Amino acid sequence: MNSVDPSPALSRRGFAAVAAGLGAAGLLGGVAARPAGASAAALAGDGGRTRVETIRLGKVTVTRVVEFSGPVGLTSRQFFPGSPAELWEENKDWLSPDFWKPGTDMVHSALQTWVLRSEGRTILIDTGAGNGKFRPYAKQWQYMDTDFLRRLSRAGVRPQDVDVVVNTHLHNDHVGWNTRREGRDWVPTFPRATYLIPKVEFDFWNPAGPVRPKYWQGNQNVWEDSVLPVHEAGQVTLWEDAYTLDSSLTLHLAAGHTPGSSVLRLKSGGDRAVFIGDLLHTPLQLEHPEFNSCFEEDEKQALATRRRELEWAADHKALILPAHLPGHGAAEVVRDGGTFTIKKWAGFSRV
Repeated sequence: MNSVDPSPALSRRGFAAVAAGLGAAGLLGGVAARPAGASAAALAGDGGRTRVETIRLGKVTVTRVVEFSGPVGLTSRQFFPGSPAELWEENKDWLSPDFWKPGTDMVHSALQTWVLRSEGRTILIDTGAGNGKFRPYAKQWQYMDTDFLRRLSRAGVRPQDVDVVVNTHLHNDHVGWNTRREGRDWVPTFPRATYLIPKVEFDFWNPAGPVRPKYWQGNQNVWEDSVLPVHEAGQVTLWEDAYTLDSSLTLHLAAGHTPGSSVLRLKSGGDRAVFIGDLLHTPLQLEHPEFNSCFEEDEKQALATRRRELEWAADHKALILPAHLPGHGAAEVVRDGGTFTIKKWAGFSRV
């Protein structure tokens, strides 16, 4: 197994990052809570997507590999139906340009895989949208053609090097690279990996089951091209309640967005982090967790779970790493009365 760390991993406490092959220009340390100025994406010339950066959390390294970053065809109120226009305007100075564009009211998102190296293993958290997938009701992700695997290789990871794939849930933009096309078939992209999927999530999306998900159209074909092939290959482990990967990493159920959504909590040395998948889709929800996205299966449960995880993160001074934030990609929060305030951003460069 190749477990080489291709770029220096700097302490998260300093919130610094290294861009592999890009030098030190534009790198940020001790990043202020509200970003400002020219976007690093503009400086990178490629949306910042090919930049590979690593931070260290205790004994675990975390590398950000971006598949996509940009507008996803939804306005702020389409994406977050309960959020008032005034709230976005009041926060436009820091939401723009990374997370929201005031002129068009379009929300910006990212698809990114978090690559963890822990106790000698290489672990991927979520696998994006993938290439060549037919998504008739999610055209943003239909027939994509990116060099994601090349970007992954820049992080020192070949498909055969991956030991574990964590699917936080089974939406189309979290499982796409579970598989790749080989002739007429979809085969596991990571041939040696164990794919960890919550059992309740697996059962929920199984077409043979009794439930019809609210988001079933948007997830059309996902079971057949991105879930079933890895299961039939014998590479899926279905887990319930909680699942311990090693002494630093534990999966927990976090229902609401979907019935089997999950989070991965990291505890290593003095560092804490939580990879929260789709518990939030904009950093505005870090400070206003009372607003849901339009993709929640159970809106009431989603609100409760989001608040629970933010409370845990604030109380443990944990870094919050969602699946879809562009910009610096992750942040810490502190309690502020009955809600939360962003304390600082992670040291990843802005995309």
